[in-house]
Amino acid sequence: MPFQLLQPSPAVVIELERRFSLKRVFFAFVVRPFLLVVTGFNVRHGERLPRHGPALVVANHNSHLDTVALMSLFPDRLLDRVRPAAAADYFLKSGPLAWFSRNLIGIIPVVRRGRAAGEDPLAPISAALEAGSVVIFFPEGTRGEPERFQEMRSGIFHLSRRHPAVPIVPVFLHGLGKALPKGAFLPVPFFCDVFVGEPLERVGEKEGFLAGLKARFEALRAEGTFPEWQ
Repeated sequence: MPFQLLQPSPAVVIELERRFSLKRVFFAFVVRPFLLVVTGFNVRHGERLPRHGPALVVANHNSHLDTVALMSLFPDRLLDRVRPAAAADYFLKSGPLAWFSRNLIGIIPVVRRGRAAGEDPLAPISAALEAGSVVIFFPEGTRGEPERFQEMRSGIFHLSRRHPAVPIVPVFLHGLGKALPKGAFLPVPFFCDVFVGEPLERVGEKEGFLAGLKARFEALRAEGTFPEWQ
């Protein structure tokens, strides 16, 4: 009787691809070991993170490490659904970076000047939420200086209005801006902390909503005792 290679069923193939996706392998063998060894990475209130989508996770933004740090907080079963909103003009500007951003990070490309061209820059994020994703969103819009909050833009408010049933979970990141500050290419060892807050309550008008979000970030920062930046 000739030897026959058994072919797995389509369901088995899909499950294997899900469990061993490039994204999961990258986070299991590169991102999480790096964060543990190089940054120490201390997480407070991790149980407050959403356990399924759709959800918005919003954080202060000081470093390119912010995105992978936030994504690494989620279990493997959810990781493929965790997608950061990121500037298309930056992360898709070159072949290798675009491949990395799409395949290992799974970004939601946002056209930052789309509104000027008559496009809705939040439409891809809304589509991801409607598909059940956990979206990572930085309300400041771009990276700032470590431990310095920038003025928050109105995007998060408009997303809140469009998706009132989607929870918005604030997260304060400390130390990543020193481990890999804006403009740097090589990370340096630095202890980092993550503080996860309770979901936001809805506020009717923009100013009150943004003020409440900033206050939530300040309250999370106050939970830690940090030395002054040098």
